[in-house]
Amino acid sequence: MNKILRFLSSCYFWFELFFISALLFPVSLAIFILTFLFDRKLVLLHQFTCAWSFIVLKANFMWRIRVVGREKIDKHETYVIVSNHQSGADIIVLFLLWNNYKWVAKKSLYSFPFIGWNMWLNRYIVIDRGKKSSMVKMMEDASKTLKSGSSVMIFPEGTRSKDGKLQAFKTGAFHLALQTGKPILPIVISGTSMAIRKGGFLVNKNHHIQAKVLTPIPYSSIQGMDPKNVTQMVHEMMQKESENRPVV
Repeated sequence: MNKILRFLSSCYFWFELFFISALLFPVSLAIFILTFLFDRKLVLLHQFTCAWSFIVLKANFMWRIRVVGREKIDKHETYVIVSNHQSGADIIVLFLLWNNYKWVAKKSLYSFPFIGWNMWLNRYIVIDRGKKSSMVKMMEDASKTLKSGSSVMIFPEGTRSKDGKLQAFKTGAFHLALQTGKPILPIVISGTSMAIRKGGFLVNKNHHIQAKVLTPIPYSSIQGMDPKNVTQMVHEMMQKESENRPVV
């Protein structure tokens, strides 16, 4: 019986996600058409996308979600934002920051109906994994985005964790912070690895999910450091927070 209920709950989650997305994408398109001439950073469109995620999560009765430390984000500052990556749920949860940023997301996501199309409208930054030229282009686009006044959101693990534990970080995000002189904003997510397993269809009920914003790391404290050392420092900071967090 529990397996049947879990299957039905999972069907409900995926249905409501795509149903709401199908309803809201035309609104996204209208906002893009009406604002792209004067809103060059697409702030209004991104804020609507945050509202889109908020609606999806409110319609989902299976999870309880908290965002902690949002007040640490200076809305007038531009950050290299880094977060751990446990499951596909991380993306919709992180929109609850309600902060203006551009995602760095793998190319395949942009072909998803409604959701991927909205990512394209938002001009999020594309990366095609495994292609060195794509990595170079991503770094160039991310640098331009930061210099234009929009933060950039990156998963430095590169892919989702299989067991929810923090994986080794790639150095790209930290190269970016050093090259552009921007502060780093670390975020630690917990609970999403059990809510949706990597590569799975089934959604688990009664999970507490938390996204915690850690204290921003100013550029002045990393200036002149080797990117590998910055990477290790941030990894250790996020690892400590992850280990000290109560089980959810």
